[in-house]
Amino acid sequence: MSTGTVLVVDDDDDILTASRLLLRREFGHVATLSKPDEIPAKLAENNFDVVLLDMNFGPGESSGKQGLHWLEKILEIDPDIVVVMITAHGSLNTAVQAMQLGATDFIVKPWQNEKVVATVSTGVRLRESRKEARTLRQTNKVLLRETAASDGQIIGASAATKKLLDIVSRAAPTDANVLILGENGTGKELIARELHRQSNRADRGFLTIDMGSISESLFESELFGHKKGAFTDASEDRLGRFQAADGGTVFLDEIGNLPLHLQAKLLRVLEQRRVTAVGSDESQAIDVRVIAATNAPVTTLRDENHFRQDLLFRLNTVEITVPPLRDRKSDILPIAQHYCAVYSQKYGGKKRSFSSAAEQALLAYAWPGNVRALRHAIERAIILSERAVIEPADLQLDYSQPPQPKSNVSIAPTLLNLDQLERDAIKKALLKHGFNISRAAAELGLTRASLYRRMEKHDL
Repeated sequence: MSTGTVLVVDDDDDILTASRLLLRREFGHVATLSKPDEIPAKLAENNFDVVLLDMNFGPGESSGKQGLHWLEKILEIDPDIVVVMITAHGSLNTAVQAMQLGATDFIVKPWQNEKVVATVSTGVRLRESRKEARTLRQTNKVLLRETAASDGQIIGASAATKKLLDIVSRAAPTDANVLILGENGTGKELIARELHRQSNRADRGFLTIDMGSISESLFESELFGHKKGAFTDASEDRLGRFQAADGGTVFLDEIGNLPLHLQAKLLRVLEQRRVTAVGSDESQAIDVRVIAATNAPVTTLRDENHFRQDLLFRLNTVEITVPPLRDRKSDILPIAQHYCAVYSQKYGGKKRSFSSAAEQALLAYAWPGNVRALRHAIERAIILSERAVIEPADLQLDYSQPPQPKSNVSIAPTLLNLDQLERDAIKKALLKHGFNISRAAAELGLTRASLYRRMEKHDL
């Protein structure tokens, strides 16, 4: 027995009795009405899957207008409900008109029991699929909202960040392909998501593909899909990533890791805007915006032995470079304070802050891992420290890594200024000992009080 629920509306008591006796053996709940004006109240009381609706009510009525009127009313109340019209042989044209208005099917009096049961069973399954589709659409909307809101804020007021966001705001509303360059951890995916969020595709999917993690043998299957039986493990048809993102944005992360022979296959898809599933002879049109990112140096991308120049031409209609954190130091503390608040709330809700020394440590560190490393340092400090104020030692910064030089900045000649030498010596000692004042003072041959005075003098 199906769990479906059915409402039969007909002014013929014999029809109502016969349908009730027939359908209640097959379905979970069957209700009947002889007066159509009772339909709204009945639908408000019950969640019906299928409505069997007569075309005419009252003696001598044969135009079908009443049935069409109540069909529209029912669909206004519940657009996903399945309505099957009950009609006589002479009213087939009206039944066709009803289907044009939203009815799913019709049955003809006098009916065959098997036909009625089969029609209602199909209607119940259709109602379930409509419910699932509506739930899926609602879920997708929630996921889109959550994805857009999830820790996706671009933080920073430095000149470099303002310039970056200006480029994003100008490129986002277009459908131009964008190539994002930058070191690991600078937030390239964050920029890609912001481009999508400000685009005309924001209400559609944003799909990330890590080009470095897809094996060469499965490249075409993953990106373009495959048909059942195309290869040994292809037990069913599979939709490719490009088809899944149709209408939205595809983010090709670490595009610089893609081998040359696979670059050619990707280029063909970008040129033709069509994909062909593995094992299929038919191509399918796609409508996606492509945003790519890589940490590869520009010199590598310009080298045709490593990267196809025709593919680069397709990808970098707009080219955006995300500067490393060391080149936008005024962004460090706002970002650190943001993650301090986020992780304080996540791990116990206890409010945390940074000491002055910790702030100086954050500013002085080279951040070879950029924003990602900064975020991890803050999270680790929040988890491990029981104090309300985070000190330099809590950050556990790794000073063994040599600081990277500023991008495109030449190294200044050595200065033989005593104040500058003293400042550099103090800063070096503080960095070496993770801003532990006692250890730094001991190495410098100073008391803690003397070191504090000199730190204040040199604004450290």
